Amino acid sequence: MDLKEIQALIKFVAKSGAQEVSLETENFKINIKTASEGSDQPTIIQTVAPQAAMPVATAPAPATAPATAPATEAPAEDNSNYIEVKSPMIGTFYRSPSPDQDAFVKVGSEIKPGDVLCIVEAMKLFNEIESEVSGKIVKVLVDDQSPIEYDQPLFLVDPS
Repeated sequence: MDLKEIQALIKFVAKSGAQEVSLETENFKINIKTASEGSDQPTIIQTVAPQAAMPVATAPAPATAPATAPATEAPAEDNSNYIEVKSPMIGTFYRSPSPDQDAFVKVGSEIKPGDVLCIVEAMKLFNEIESEVSGKIVKVLVDDQSPIEYDQPLFLVDPS
């Protein structure tokens, strides 16, 4: 990855509203963390070689793995018959069209293909995410106004 590609990535992250992005390949690892809401400038940019990335990656992993592993393993058994609705893009997740309005869907809501489930803001564009399945919302997996990644599960739907 050359300098122009890194600069383009930094600009994209700053405009997308994401607070942190990590990119890792065989040759390098880049972490970009943006500043507070009022600033579009990245605060931390870290580039390391693969040998240095290994200890850095393994140090935080045990701290987060035990905390998330039981949470993901226990529901995985219960959720085997549910459909995950995943994010089609990186952005900020919103459950309602505006802060003073009700959420598009709640736990227990019946949905059908074409129903709006949420909004994902990406680069100042608000994209309505529509359901591709029918069923009943069992669980909302993401907090309102939180950053989300591509292909991150957002909702669990019971198709029966």
